[in-house]
Amino acid sequence: MAAAQTATHQSSLSALSLAALGVVYGDIGTSPLYTLKECFNGHVPLTLDPFNVLGILSLVFWALMLVVSLKYVAFVLRNDNRGEGGILALMALALRASSGNPRRTMLVVLCGIFGASLFYGETIITPAISVLSALEGISVVSHEFDPYIIPVAILLMIGLFAMQSHGTATVGKLFGPVMTVWFVTLAVLGIVNIIKSPDVLAAINPWYAFHFFAAHPWISFVLMGAVVLCITGAEALYADMGHFGRPAIRIAWFGLVLPALVLNYFGQGALLLHNPEAIKNPFFLLAPDWAQLPLVALATVATIIASQAVISGAYSMTSQAVQLGFSPRLDVRHTSEKEMGQIYIPQINWFLLASVILLLLMFRTSSNLAAAYGLSVTCTMVMTTLLCFIVLGHRLQGWKRVGVFVVLAGLLVIDLLFLAANTLKIHVGGWVPLVIGLVVFTLMTTWKRGRKLLYERLREGEMPLTGFVEGLEAGDTLRVEGTAIFMTTSSDSVPHALLHNLKHNKVLHEQVVFMTLTTDDVPHVPRREQVAVKRLGKTFFQVIVTSGFKDEQTVPAIIEQLRQLQPELNLDDMQVSYFLSRETIVEAQYPAMAWWRRRLFSLMMRNATRVTSFFRIPPNRVVEMGMQVEI
Repeated sequence: MAAAQTATHQSSLSALSLAALGVVYGDIGTSPLYTLKECFNGHVPLTLDPFNVLGILSLVFWALMLVVSLKYVAFVLRNDNRGEGGILALMALALRASSGNPRRTMLVVLCGIFGASLFYGETIITPAISVLSALEGISVVSHEFDPYIIPVAILLMIGLFAMQSHGTATVGKLFGPVMTVWFVTLAVLGIVNIIKSPDVLAAINPWYAFHFFAAHPWISFVLMGAVVLCITGAEALYADMGHFGRPAIRIAWFGLVLPALVLNYFGQGALLLHNPEAIKNPFFLLAPDWAQLPLVALATVATIIASQAVISGAYSMTSQAVQLGFSPRLDVRHTSEKEMGQIYIPQINWFLLASVILLLLMFRTSSNLAAAYGLSVTCTMVMTTLLCFIVLGHRLQGWKRVGVFVVLAGLLVIDLLFLAANTLKIHVGGWVPLVIGLVVFTLMTTWKRGRKLLYERLREGEMPLTGFVEGLEAGDTLRVEGTAIFMTTSSDSVPHALLHNLKHNKVLHEQVVFMTLTTDDVPHVPRREQVAVKRLGKTFFQVIVTSGFKDEQTVPAIIEQLRQLQPELNLDDMQVSYFLSRETIVEAQYPAMAWWRRRLFSLMMRNATRVTSFFRIPPNRVVEMGMQVEI
């Protein structure tokens, strides 16, 4: 029995590791298409001699080992929020560790939200640079196709984003096997060329990186902005941990991805040592002439998979932001009956498509896009390291804590070096992801601040629930058939919709339910713990629903649970009415927000997905009570 269970576990782990190849490593796995080319074709004068080639290869190798293998795989993956990863999950852990310290709490929120905001900049650039770099491989075969690269890239992007509403379950099954073929191809191409110049393996020695830095300090610093391209996608290891688990991600990395990447980079270095002219496109020139066209096709498929991974990540990040209160409600559609994590958000989808097409038309080549790539990635890496300091500092004690802090401090220096080098790119395109990140950051913080002020204003005019219910039941208010469910954000005060209903309609339903939907700072809450029912009186009930930030809250599902927990409640679909408050923001005599933020918040409120759609409330059973709130 034990042997059978072990075999089943190993089979499951192998399947997860294979799936992780397709989703987690698509971005970093396609980096060899452009990294070395950008190191030598950038804005620094570098000759293609053995000293420079080995120095840059050593920088690339140790960036992979220190940033990805040590920082993310060894350290960051340990910081899971009940199995989930990603910067928002890490922020939730850091907030728990910072409770009681308002200044640190504010710092944690700013780091988490800024890091999450910059992720959207990366999401927009990754599909554009990846697909362009793959299609540009056709130039190695013939330059006759060059005028068609941009149109074909746009058509591929339109097709990719148009497919999103159908879900990725079917296509996703092919991701793992296709990416396995891709990584094996990377390794084989690298080995074939390393055999021709085995002395390139000397670059594993970090002395070559140090010597290169010592000989060209300024050039080396500038080059870090290109070297960082080899580690873009490292955040995906952590963000997708909830889908595949820590063991599967580590097995895939050390078992295939890291060896394949290292072999391919060293293969490109070996090619440049004996054929410097190959710098025009060292990746595709690794292959013999007969294999270059199939390699372009395989690279195109691999880059589409890499694009799909970051697009799905953007949906997941947005959904978490909505649940945590940093974004207005959006139309989140589930595209799989089995996999809860497979979602589709139309507003985000078409925004990303329009942005990617705009980038393709603006920059036109992968080299131009490489100038814009890296700043958002390195900013997010710095935020992740800072949050790790807080989380691990709370968990560890004594010398273990000191040792971890020393290692993290060294990794933070590397992150800051990459970030500083990428700031030199701002004027040549680096401003694009930065502007996108700042816009998203402004939207998120405005929404969070606005919702906080709105909640405070509503609380000012609320009546305590204690005593109010007893007064209503003892009074002679006219009662009508059915059950009224009042949706409210506060569990200890009378909903404004109830007060307005009594004021204008002067009636009360036979049964009254106060329903409060809350989101905890954990990814998932067990189903049996989500719904709590409290009887407030003979005909009054209070229902508090607690969900994780990756759980879906739907009123029909809650009603089904209520029927089991409270059988005496009349929850017949035709006998239930839902009462909601609809607030309109107006300017207060002494405004608590700047005029532009207040207008922005008001605009976001008006365009948010309606509560009825977001929580799947039957629209023909809803009564909305309007009110004005001064902010």
